[in-house]
Amino acid sequence: MKLLRIIHASRYLFLAHIILSAIHATGQTREKGPWWPSPLWGAADQSGASNWITPEKILQAVSLVKTGKYCELGHVYEAGMPLPDKRNFKLIIPSFPTYSPTGKDSLVFNDEYVTSEIGQVGTQFDGPGHPGRHIRMADGRLDNIFYNGFTEDEMRNPYGLLKLGVENVKPIITRGILIDLATYKDVNTMPENYAITVTDIRNALEREGIKESDIEPGDALLFNLGWWRLWPDKKTIDGKAAYASPEAIDWIISKKPSIVGSDAHLDSAPDFSLHRRLIIENGIFNVEFLNFESISQGISSYKFLFILTPLRLKGATGSPCRPLAIF
Repeated sequence: MKLLRIIHASRYLFLAHIILSAIHATGQTREKGPWWPSPLWGAADQSGASNWITPEKILQAVSLVKTGKYCELGHVYEAGMPLPDKRNFKLIIPSFPTYSPTGKDSLVFNDEYVTSEIGQVGTQFDGPGHPGRHIRMADGRLDNIFYNGFTEDEMRNPYGLLKLGVENVKPIITRGILIDLATYKDVNTMPENYAITVTDIRNALEREGIKESDIEPGDALLFNLGWWRLWPDKKTIDGKAAYASPEAIDWIISKKPSIVGSDAHLDSAPDFSLHRRLIIENGIFNVEFLNFESISQGISSYKFLFILTPLRLKGATGSPCRPLAIF
């Protein structure tokens, strides 16, 4: 009898889940939905978690600089870098010199011409208009919805997004925290398809002498998976690197960072739960394909001044960037 009661209870729970899912899938309007309006920054916000970067936050981060030494955390943009799908990157010098001698001193100049999905190749910053969700609204129509509830109709334009362009993201000048999972696991590279747990994160922090309670809103959380060692092998793009498990994503959100980053995607296809939970639902930004080579060579501290300033490309979905760790 006890087993039968458990079975019946399970059926009721299953039915309740189906009903709640149906409500969740159809009950949202432009004014109110499951992740909008932003409870922190309001219905009009397009800047997301970069709002955490206050003058006080910047001063706190700058106070970490003791030597003035810096580490490059990005890869060089070049034609030989691995590219996902059919994306491209091409840089040419139209002629050499591009301009003929001019003036009394016969000066010459060179220009470059770049064609690329410039915000989504190499070390890349995902802006608030990059990921969205295809969901059913209360009136029955299907729509593509992005951060803070912005709809496709509000954003779509062939010459750049009308809302949530990357130009809305404030410069990220904050305290960086390196969470060195590869070293904690004693491997060169984290295994493929490995689901990173909260225990992994906590143990890596403990090894580094960082208390979980030390993490504050607006910090940048950077995860070293060791996959930078494979660059520019195409596996760094196409391979199924270690990813944040659902519980790890919950943990990240609870810490209210301005941005997370790793030397891979830190996400898993085809669901891309990290992009959904962080960027779409919470406005927490993501930088992909970092390069931890220089920082791994005799790191002096796992906390540092972190600078990442996306280009102000009006209407762009993302941006190339030159992230720096300064000690």
